[in-house]
Amino acid sequence: MNLQNDLLLRAARGEQVERVPVWMMRQAGRILAEYRAVREKAGSFISLATTPELAAEVTIQPVDLLGVDAAIIFSDILVVPEAMGLPYEMVEQRGPVFPKTVRTADDLKQLRVADAETDLGYVLEAIRLTKKGLNNRVPLIGFAGAPFTIFCYMTEGKGSKTFSVAKKLLYTDPVFSHALLQKITDSTIGYLKAQVAAGANLVQLFDSWAGILSPEQYNTYSLPYIKQICDAIAVDPATDVPVTVFAKGAFFARKAIGELNCSVVGLDWNMDPAESRLLVPNKTLQGNLDPCVLYASYDQIRAEVRKMVDAFGKQQYIANLGHGVYPDTDPDKVRCFIETVKEL
Repeated sequence: MNLQNDLLLRAARGEQVERVPVWMMRQAGRILAEYRAVREKAGSFISLATTPELAAEVTIQPVDLLGVDAAIIFSDILVVPEAMGLPYEMVEQRGPVFPKTVRTADDLKQLRVADAETDLGYVLEAIRLTKKGLNNRVPLIGFAGAPFTIFCYMTEGKGSKTFSVAKKLLYTDPVFSHALLQKITDSTIGYLKAQVAAGANLVQLFDSWAGILSPEQYNTYSLPYIKQICDAIAVDPATDVPVTVFAKGAFFARKAIGELNCSVVGLDWNMDPAESRLLVPNKTLQGNLDPCVLYASYDQIRAEVRKMVDAFGKQQYIANLGHGVYPDTDPDKVRCFIETVKEL
């Protein structure tokens, strides 16, 4: 069945587009009153993410209410460690917390490689319901956390500015670190392939904590595992969909990411568009407006968006923010961002 609006897919594949496609990270979320109403009905973030009907409902909201060119399935990157046997809680004002952590070979033995159908079936069902609800209007993006980012949460047990526990393990126990990263990678490959089978039109890897690594560590502990995931999806004709790699803060890794078996390189707002084009000449780029621009006046937002699109050019480009939209952003400012991209 053909999509009514396939701009995002065509841009991701590097094909010609009539205009720049636009979506936003965290578009299904707290900026929308309609999302908050569904979240209240669910009772908690985790129960919302694990109830397929409600997850599908909030996934579709931004398409209806904001006019974005793609939906992204409402879920969380931490469903993977949970599926591996390490449950987490979402604590208000603090974020995710893992009651147990993984720091030794014995801890590692307690974990399994996740089985997507049995352990993450609720996400796959949410994808199927979303596809039905979208009725081929726009593509649906699936996603997962990149292995190093998941490793950070599993070893640290919570969010952190430095992830010093995680980084300490890279130095003090590289054998353990590689073994855990491999288990996460195997789980993630199965999970993303299942998302594609359920109907995801493209998938994104979020390496949210890539920027805490040195270039050398990134090449050792992050890039090889992302490469495995990209290769596994690309070589299988059943799952050959565009893959986006978004490594926040890893400005030093753009060229290397551009050489992976992925279609799109996501950029945060610290990464210069023109420089990124030189480093990644043959791939589609995605990004990278500072989410704080959306606190500015409408005229300022329009000027910044125009500047951004001029810098990237209109082909091989997907407009987005340089990270997720902040929860206290005015939805009308978000609409201004989206409409300005469309007008260009």
